[in-house]
Amino acid sequence: MNSQTGSAQRARAIDPAALARFARRLLAAPQPPWLHAEVARRMAERLPVIRLQPSRVLDWWSRAGASTDTLRAAYPQAQLLALEPDPAAGAAPPLAVAAATRVAPWWSWQRLRAAAPAPLVQSQLQPACADLLWANMGLHHQADPQQVFQHWHRALAVDGFLMFSTLGPGSLGTLQDIYNAATWPPPFAPFVDMHDLGDMLVAAGFADPVMDQELLTLTWPSPQAALDELRQLGSNAHPARMAGLRTRRWRQQLVEHWTGRAGADGRVALTFEVVYGHAFKPPPRARVAPTTHVALEDLRRMARSQKPGS
Repeated sequence: MNSQTGSAQRARAIDPAALARFARRLLAAPQPPWLHAEVARRMAERLPVIRLQPSRVLDWWSRAGASTDTLRAAYPQAQLLALEPDPAAGAAPPLAVAAATRVAPWWSWQRLRAAAPAPLVQSQLQPACADLLWANMGLHHQADPQQVFQHWHRALAVDGFLMFSTLGPGSLGTLQDIYNAATWPPPFAPFVDMHDLGDMLVAAGFADPVMDQELLTLTWPSPQAALDELRQLGSNAHPARMAGLRTRRWRQQLVEHWTGRAGADGRVALTFEVVYGHAFKPPPRARVAPTTHVALEDLRRMARSQKPGS
């Protein structure tokens, strides 16, 4: 499957209106999901392999990503840009709603006022505005990952790097098995395989993409507790999902099916495949042709990227 085909199939398999509703709910939530904070911590453990020390960090879907403290600890001198989804534009908006702050020294009273970036006006971010684009646990809420990668590529400066995490197709297998056994419609929209995401990164202009994954298994004392947390993590955006509201009888059937799969300790479990990716934005290259047209800004970037004597 090439990246264009995979992205198109992904777009057909997701209801954008459902994604937009969830984006609004995510913005209204009192706090981000616990799992997002845990994944942010794990993703930050991969930062030491990157030698570049960014001066500008763009935190994509900042509030839901639960990464502000993690990024400030990793890059205390960097300017932090916090980007949020625009509910009016749906769940796959342009780079629109942003906030910015520069972290003050720990001894400064100003640091007490820098707990969260203050919102700026709703205007598109300028190209090449960040040296690091960080996106934690938000990509699987997008209908078209390929388009998102193109936005990310535009926002990064040359030689800047991307770090992101998302859910992969190995997630929520127990829930899928329960729905299949009960002959119910799909419980969630499909997730994109990490190899397809790597292909999409290359197609969007990124270089040296590295993808890996890990499986996290969470347990709860009851199916209801698991359902409550799942509601914070997402919603069913599959176009073929059940229409209308569920009945109490249906919910009781779901609980009974799930209870039958509980472990010896009575707890129910779900496994999440967390996919991590990072890539760099290389200097632009002019195409070889009898007549080649190069944008002035791209020409300047290419000149700056050349080493002395090369």
